[in-house]
Amino acid sequence: MSRKSKGIGAERELIHLFWKTGKFAAIRVAGSGSIKYPVPDIFAASPSKKYAIECKALKGDSQYIEKKAVEELKTFAQIVGARPLIAVRFDNTGWFFLSPEGLKDSGNTYCIRKDEVEFRAQKFEEII
Repeated sequence: MSRKSKGIGAERELIHLFWKTGKFAAIRVAGSGSIKYPVPDIFAASPSKKYAIECKALKGDSQYIEKKAVEELKTFAQIVGARPLIAVRFDNTGWFFLSPEGLKDSGNTYCIRKDEVEFRAQKFEEII
């Protein structure tokens, strides 16, 4: 499975989780990261909560995310009044959600490490 198709599959999995709550609607934004506008991978909303989400499905124990992608996520979230989140799923684990402020600075990127995420992030049940 290609990295891109794994990412799309992970995004779809997360969309289904939101819809299954019966309280949230969620959509995948096609072209996120490849168009000139700052759009998230997923936008999810309920009557009381709105989330702009950048998704990462990780095979190993760490992943780097470009600062530009995080800044664009924050810009979109600010425009629509949503909370920006980085959704991370490591193989054989559930989803974890981090605020951009909780990311570890690594120069031009942020580093997401499994051993840190499990302690600092919220689980799906906590954000819904």
